Amino acid sequence: MKIIRFDKIKYIPASHENPKDPGVLKKILANKKDLLTGQLQMINWAKLLPNKTFVSHYHQDMQEIFIILSGQAKFIIDEEEKTVKRGDVIIVPIKKLHSMKNKTNKEIEYIVMGIATNKGGKTVIESNRQ
Repeated sequence: MKIIRFDKIKYIPASHENPKDPGVLKKILANKKDLLTGQLQMINWAKLLPNKTFVSHYHQDMQEIFIILSGQAKFIIDEEEKTVKRGDVIIVPIKKLHSMKNKTNKEIEYIVMGIATNKGGKTVIESNRQ
């Protein structure tokens, strides 16, 4: 699991801006070395409901990138559990069992993107793991 902490990244001028007088500043959340070479499979805006957990699963050939927009959750990959919050980016490698728990009374909103190599990003539920 790779977590990029939003509040630890500095804003820098966008590459198309004058570095001495920029109109746009950016935080680089992930770059080419962090991401799988493949086809963008999906971009979803999602919400994890209060006191819920999404089903533990993995993808046969898809990396997922989660961007937490609001709230705080527990993100679990295999046996590793980390607290994530607004602005954090979580990169889930191919074939890594993952889940997210919302232990609060508020919805957690996030964006998730999937990059698949070429098999369509098939999802496998934990109980079906081989």
